[in-house]
Amino acid sequence: MSRIDTLKIALAQLNPVLGDVAHNAEKVRAARAEAARLGADAVMLPELFLAGYPPEDLVLKPAFQDACREACEALARETADGGPAVLLGLPWVEDGRLTNAYVHLEGGRIAAVRHKVDLPNYGVFDEKRVFVPGAMPGPIVLKGVRVGIPICEDIWTEEVVECLSETGAEILLVPNGSPYWRDKNDTRLNVAVSRVAESGLPLVYLNQIGGQDELVFDGASFVLNGDASLALQMNAFTEEIVVAEWTREGRSWRCRPGPKALLDSGDAGDYAACVLGLRDYVEKNRFPGVVLGLSGGVDSAICAAMAVDALGPDRVHCIMLPYRYTSKASLEDAEACAKALGVRFDIVPIGDAVEAFEGALGGLFAGRAPDITEENLQSRTRGTILMSVSNKFGPMVVTTGNKSEMSVGYATLYGDMNGGFNPIKDLYKTEVFRLCELRNRWKPAGALGPDGEVIPVNVITKPPSAELRENQTDQDSLPPYDVLDAVLERLVELEMRVSDIVADGYDLDVVKKVERLLYLAEYKRRQSAPGVKVTLRNFGRDRRYPIVNRFRDPGAPAHRPDASLVGASSRSSTDVVDF
Repeated sequence: MSRIDTLKIALAQLNPVLGDVAHNAEKVRAARAEAARLGADAVMLPELFLAGYPPEDLVLKPAFQDACREACEALARETADGGPAVLLGLPWVEDGRLTNAYVHLEGGRIAAVRHKVDLPNYGVFDEKRVFVPGAMPGPIVLKGVRVGIPICEDIWTEEVVECLSETGAEILLVPNGSPYWRDKNDTRLNVAVSRVAESGLPLVYLNQIGGQDELVFDGASFVLNGDASLALQMNAFTEEIVVAEWTREGRSWRCRPGPKALLDSGDAGDYAACVLGLRDYVEKNRFPGVVLGLSGGVDSAICAAMAVDALGPDRVHCIMLPYRYTSKASLEDAEACAKALGVRFDIVPIGDAVEAFEGALGGLFAGRAPDITEENLQSRTRGTILMSVSNKFGPMVVTTGNKSEMSVGYATLYGDMNGGFNPIKDLYKTEVFRLCELRNRWKPAGALGPDGEVIPVNVITKPPSAELRENQTDQDSLPPYDVLDAVLERLVELEMRVSDIVADGYDLDVVKKVERLLYLAEYKRRQSAPGVKVTLRNFGRDRRYPIVNRFRDPGAPAHRPDASLVGASSRSSTDVVDF
């Protein structure tokens, strides 16, 4: 084998459509053609790109497995033209075993196959349910260079990279389907640096982008040299193809300096993720646009802004649905917001419909004072009208409840919870306020909405209210949002004991009330629309609690197990728990 001193790999950070194998194969062909135009020796695609990621139980369907294999073989035959090699992920069945695989296509054939070893089974991941783990891999030979291919989770522990290093790998190419959550880029980079430091090998981290149900994949691919210096940083939340140019320096390889994009983080990253997640949910499900209720409050305002940034103003329809308790300020604020965003805005009063329901129920409710039942009629009337517009004209209803409300059940089933998708489902109320202020001075790259202030200041500064009765505010029944959100973060994200939250300075009665509401609202969350995951622990995929659940934390000091009551332990002192 002759010595090779240069290697060019096109990194295709692209957005697949899960299940649309033909579409994804065409994206591979287009990426290969672009790689050829750029003079690359090979083009690299993300994890399971041909299928889309994560395929969940769809990957167990034999017809789907066949479609992926047939498309892979067709792509392999096309490489007989002498153009760039293709590195591609897909589900692979061999001897009755289904693996998460990565293939090397070159010279008209499938030159090599490698299988994911470490299958994640925590948080949003459930790969042990559908795949079997592969054997420890050795490197493949790509254009005369020994390349190691640890697949995504394979670099989160040291064993796979150690094996590749010991068997002669010269460069690590890591295909990923790594979903976004807040500030995850730092975590990814730290993991990659650890593997580089241990092995001394340069590393390519290629991640897919795009929304898939509740997950958003942010791209943000990068290349590290063997000294852990950053050679190349690709953009987040956008498709692009960038060539990593490698040169041999003595016995090792080094990537020449490439573009180094600045990544949005914190609130800006969350906003961009919500926009991408909403855009792809609408586009990939082929909705013509969206419709939402614009109430004059912050939640519907930020959702309208995200929808316009995702789809453009012509595909967003906002409807104000006033009742007798709707303030003049809310009417004015909703109209001003719609005007600033440039969307269609209609007013549909709900008074006649609500009163018709009250009349129909009058006999059954005779002798009982009005209560939350009548308030919920208003919300359910609004939900019915929005769903009717969706049925008649085709747009998807965007629902607008935030994580604070979803946590404590401050939402009405079959009312304001109606809808197909919720871009702010994983954002607490205090975060919604911050994102409103952020959007008025910034918007993400590629956003289709206008610059400048799109959410009237009064929407942000006035006390939040559902306006279901006279002079109502959210704080009539909930703690102030800064307190509520802090307690919820400790209960949901951190799983803290009540006593420990109290020790942080929060009132015991408030904490126990919030915990009780959190448990009681589980049945509502099971019926809620999907929404973008932005925190470490979202409802549904990450946090899975029973609906029937009588446990309540008594708030007593932490219990210390009595070791004298326990026989010989079944766990050794060296056991560890996966994260």
